[in-house]
Amino acid sequence: MSIQLTRNFSIIAHIDHGKTTLSDRLLETTQTVSMRESQDQQLDSMDLERERGITIKSHPVTMDYIGKDGKTYQLNLLDTPGHVDFSYEVSRSLAACEGALLLVDAAQGVEAQTVANVHLAHEADLHVIPVINKIDLPNADVPAVKKQLEDILAIPAEEAIEASAKMGLGIEDILDAVVDRISAPEQPADDILRASVFDSVFDAYRGVVSYVRVMSGEVKRGSGIKMMATGKTYEVKEVGVFTPKQTKRDTLKAGDVGYLIANMKTSSEVKIGDTITESRNPSEDPLPGFKEIQPMVFSGIYPVTTDDFEQLKLAMGKLQINDAAFSYQAESSTALGFGFRCGFLGLLHMEIVQERLRREFNMDVISTYPGVVYKVKLNNGEMIEVDNPTYLPEPQLIDEILEPTVTVYIMTPNEYISDMMKLVAEKRGQLVNTETLDSHRVLLTATLPLNEILVDFNDRLKSMTRGYGSMDYEHGEYQAGNLVKMDIMIAGEPVDAFSVIVHRDKAEYRGRHLAGKLKDVIPQQLFVVAIQATIGGKIIARESISAMRKNVTAKCYGGDISRKRKLLEKQKEGKKKMKAIGKVNIPQDAFIKVLKTD
Repeated sequence: MSIQLTRNFSIIAHIDHGKTTLSDRLLETTQTVSMRESQDQQLDSMDLERERGITIKSHPVTMDYIGKDGKTYQLNLLDTPGHVDFSYEVSRSLAACEGALLLVDAAQGVEAQTVANVHLAHEADLHVIPVINKIDLPNADVPAVKKQLEDILAIPAEEAIEASAKMGLGIEDILDAVVDRISAPEQPADDILRASVFDSVFDAYRGVVSYVRVMSGEVKRGSGIKMMATGKTYEVKEVGVFTPKQTKRDTLKAGDVGYLIANMKTSSEVKIGDTITESRNPSEDPLPGFKEIQPMVFSGIYPVTTDDFEQLKLAMGKLQINDAAFSYQAESSTALGFGFRCGFLGLLHMEIVQERLRREFNMDVISTYPGVVYKVKLNNGEMIEVDNPTYLPEPQLIDEILEPTVTVYIMTPNEYISDMMKLVAEKRGQLVNTETLDSHRVLLTATLPLNEILVDFNDRLKSMTRGYGSMDYEHGEYQAGNLVKMDIMIAGEPVDAFSVIVHRDKAEYRGRHLAGKLKDVIPQQLFVVAIQATIGGKIIARESISAMRKNVTAKCYGGDISRKRKLLEKQKEGKKKMKAIGKVNIPQDAFIKVLKTD
């Protein structure tokens, strides 16, 4: 098919604005999927995606559509995730496209993530087609949404297409707009093969399956290819497109989006953003890659039984291949044994990775409390990065600790402004700007430490605004903070798995909270066990587990009282000795209970 009849586009939107439903309708309208095979969430292949109703991975699909001019066009669609944690998936998909459908909910209007995705599309120099979805809802307000498109996103309202993906309204108009408004891929200057890898998955039977966008030249079965990042050469075993299942093709030409299987055995052989070229006639320069994604949240992941360490290592290697933002390195803990320090983009990303380890690889894992990367300036002027509280230098060696901040954009109805301001202040944030969007919504811009928004910020925002608030964030500068390392000591012994870096003002609350939890899960001993939260040797919180009482006088029936006293004195001596040398063995399930519920 001629490159002039190819269109590459993706669908971008806020969470739950109907991306996946629209892609289902497009597949049915173009008869890519017959009505008999059709199901909801057609492109969501993971069980996790279907259960949660969210898209985690971008999914490409090729459709044939007969335009108004009678010509058959090849439309390559990439459905993208909407959640802020997966915005790197969106940026990778946009790099393989010439245009994007921007979906906006007719009832909810423009949300925080909508704005972020439009910026991503403009950065990638894509033509954006606005689509107002869900016009069949009783509370849909199309004129208000059109005004928001102009005021907030600077997109002309007359360009918007009104549709309902659920009811199948306006689908033909959308397909015609894709053909008319989105330009065909550029005609390549030469015939040298250049293909960009925008995603990859691991198949247990066929090895690594690379998802590629061919920019120039062509690739077919049996041809020799070279990966420009590693310099390794391979023979192509199979090429094809997604319809939405993998369908073999003879060749992939310039402008096509499809998959490629070569004899790659391990996940480390392919890098997302790499350029594939011919081994005999290679391209001199690689295509511009994607910027390296930096993990922002770190957590230790350990196997519940230490025998599973090697299996966990293999599982993580396979997960990393189709999740470029996930990183891991081996570490050991005196409490939890051997495990990995893992980097994630956010809390949902961390949750998804753990769930995938459990489901796809049958691994039972424990994770430690999530933390961020701190920059520590030492007295000698040296700057080091710390992602694990265990590696924080002694307080007397530290000049200052810098923590990462984020710029958070919060969209909220007017009546919840004061609640949002209190939440930002409570999380050590500063309000930078307040902007009125329309008669009943405002956009708050605030700077907060990343550590503060990790665990419950989004949940609290949703509950305070009764679900009407939304947030998006982008990473900002590092700022100095009054941060300290808090250790938990059990019977005088520090336990590294519970160490955290916290702000000094919140250390006491955090210490009491952790000590209280540990008191409930550590079993009683024959002596009193002290659980203490300490900062540099100073105790800031304490809980005590009372001693288990053994009745040593049970065998004494009557007789002289001095016999009982003698036995009790002997017991007292024994307890004193035990307190001096006794150690508390913390059971594995105590770690699991404390770390999992946190």
